[in-house]
Amino acid sequence: MRVCATSLAVLAQLAAIAQGVRIIQGNDDGWAELYARSANAALKAAGHQVILSAPAENKSGSGSNDEEPKPRTEPCQYNSCPANSGPLGVNATSPDLHWVNSFPVTALRYGIDNFVKQSWPQGADLAVTGPNVGSNIWVQVPFSGTVGGAVFAAKDRKLPSIAFSGSSSGTLAWNTQPVPTRSTVYAELATRLVNAVVAGGKPYLPENVWLNVNFQNIDNRCKTANDFKFVLTRLNPGIFSAQDALSCGSTRLPTETSVILRTDACYATVSIGDAADKTTASAAQQAPVIARLSKFTTCLP
Repeated sequence: MRVCATSLAVLAQLAAIAQGVRIIQGNDDGWAELYARSANAALKAAGHQVILSAPAENKSGSGSNDEEPKPRTEPCQYNSCPANSGPLGVNATSPDLHWVNSFPVTALRYGIDNFVKQSWPQGADLAVTGPNVGSNIWVQVPFSGTVGGAVFAAKDRKLPSIAFSGSSSGTLAWNTQPVPTRSTVYAELATRLVNAVVAGGKPYLPENVWLNVNFQNIDNRCKTANDFKFVLTRLNPGIFSAQDALSCGSTRLPTETSVILRTDACYATVSIGDAADKTTASAAQQAPVIARLSKFTTCLP
């Protein structure tokens, strides 16, 4: 798994800005999906330690399902493990890449409770999931395994967590060559946000808070990470909700859906979620996140 030389140079510069942290990574498209592997490589190139623990096959749409893993009878996705491999497995040449034959939440639970403890007695600092193949906005959020994993980490293991999703769809094997632009750009964008979150030191996020991050399509208009602007948003419409924390001169954040559908620029949305119910966090929960990301995010025109 390689990241292009230009991206590696950029990530090396970012590593000098942000202190490397210990990250547990999940994914609902499967442990061998290219988006997740590209992000894994990019985070490591930026100086972070990363352990991947994800389902043995695509488990998109499984939400917060959690079930003990069972022995496999068939190969893992993309033939990334042989048939009859048991309930758990690890990459022979990269032992920080793990598969669990169950749901995304289960895989992340095993990652935090077992694989992390085996490698890092002090535990993980941050949980990330994805990038998911396809967006996770508004009504998709409760059903997303990418979101389910991040919410589990924040709520049940008290880890600050970020769920990443990219609008450009199409599943690809981990060893696809050449690596398409959409995979490397999403990986770099995810790494930039991780670095921005951890740059201010602990606590990275308030307790029981997670971030839902969505990237627009990669196309001729939006083709490099530098083309993108990060915008603070809310998960669900706020017609009957309490006011949001003050941001960009308003106490009502735009919805991630409305921003993702814009065509005046290239956007990445950052919604601050409440792990108790997968909806938009309260103004009190939002405020420290908005302050932390104030120099990283931008206001809509």
